[in-house]
Amino acid sequence: MIEVVTVSTEEELADAYAVRMRVFVDEQGVPAEIELDELDAVADHFLARVDGKPAGAGRLVERDGVGVLGRLAVLAETRGTGLGVALVRAIEERGRARGFDAVELHSQTHARGFYEKLGYRAYGEIEMDAGIPHIWMRRTFTD
Repeated sequence: MIEVVTVSTEEELADAYAVRMRVFVDEQGVPAEIELDELDAVADHFLARVDGKPAGAGRLVERDGVGVLGRLAVLAETRGTGLGVALVRAIEERGRARGFDAVELHSQTHARGFYEKLGYRAYGEIEMDAGIPHIWMRRTFTD
């Protein structure tokens, strides 16, 4: 069973960080020193569990009145199960509750199709972040 929670305890936050480190640092080679950043202190964090075990994470921050979904990470063994969709929808729901009209994200280009299926539209140019090509995407809640 998939469960997504807004992080409310230190244990949940540690679990979310551990998922991010496994996906971004161990799997994708992002330097550990840049994975956790100053935005973590002001973000709403989300943890996804499968059968009670941590399997996904993400965060929501505000930038210029818009919600920015970031650090979406799903463990390899749970990809394709709907966990990523559940995480995105939970983060969007929180964004709506905070009064945002839209959510943006800086997607790795290989994940662009995933986000397009969820209503996001790419804009701008492809740029490198931590050595990985990314593109900005946006979903307006009136779409």
